[in-house]
Amino acid sequence: MIIDCAVIGGGPAGLNAALVLGRSRRKTILFDDNKPRNAVTSHSHGFITRDGINPQELKRIAQEELRLYPDVRILKQRVELINKNNDLFQVKTEAGEVYHAKKIILATGFKETLPDIPKVKEFYGKSLFSCPFCDGWELRDRPLAVIAEGQKAFHMAKVVSNWTNDLIIFTNGSKGLSADEKELLISKGICFNDKKITALIGKEGILERIQLEDDSEILRQGGFIAADWKPAASFESSLGYTLNELKGIETDSWNRTSAKGVFACGDTKIAGPSQLIIAAGEGSMAAIAVNAELIEEKFNQEEKTAL
Repeated sequence: MIIDCAVIGGGPAGLNAALVLGRSRRKTILFDDNKPRNAVTSHSHGFITRDGINPQELKRIAQEELRLYPDVRILKQRVELINKNNDLFQVKTEAGEVYHAKKIILATGFKETLPDIPKVKEFYGKSLFSCPFCDGWELRDRPLAVIAEGQKAFHMAKVVSNWTNDLIIFTNGSKGLSADEKELLISKGICFNDKKITALIGKEGILERIQLEDDSEILRQGGFIAADWKPAASFESSLGYTLNELKGIETDSWNRTSAKGVFACGDTKIAGPSQLIIAAGEGSMAAIAVNAELIEEKFNQEEKTAL
């Protein structure tokens, strides 16, 4: 069977793409291996009518809505291979099943690698977060930490200072901040510490103190941490799309990649974490672009046939 579109990735971007495609009467398969980046997150914010929702509950509701559309199928398998044969894409899953699609939407997102700090995963998603716009409100007016290096530290310091006047930047042994950057931070009441972090101390994931290499401890009640990001997609392909300098997939304003028939949306193209509402909007745009392209191809074919 030939489907109109294969959507790779079952996060907000992929789910919303599948929804718009289903409402456009496009035969669609959503491939979801259920390994979300935000698995540690218990509450997601900034999504109108869904502020504070558990990400897995949002996903459950979305999948329920998709089941109302007979042209959409959710397949809980990991994609291993995507190749293009003539005008069709061949999608092979880990179970060895092969599907053929006219278009591909990549919404696989990114994986994060946290700094090498003891027990950091115990606090991540509970009192240490990656996105101030997602979790800054809950940490407002507390003594906070930003754990990051180089330009990430400088950028995050400026952003997080919007939510607190008690902020310390921990570069964890890095010397990435320039003298001018340090001077500017100090002028705004933002402190910094270049010592290596040896321990995060707290109970049940709620940060209380940060211990440094000289055994000193600094009281903090939460904060934000810069992770390294890499594409979550693990499939092989010969699609040949272009990556940007941040390793995200480069697209035009319609979310079309440089590979004909391949679209990308959400964190996959942004190359870092975004709010759910932004990812969902990206998915909608990709689906609209797919639908527009399929319509144009249909009419062009009919015009050639008539001639």
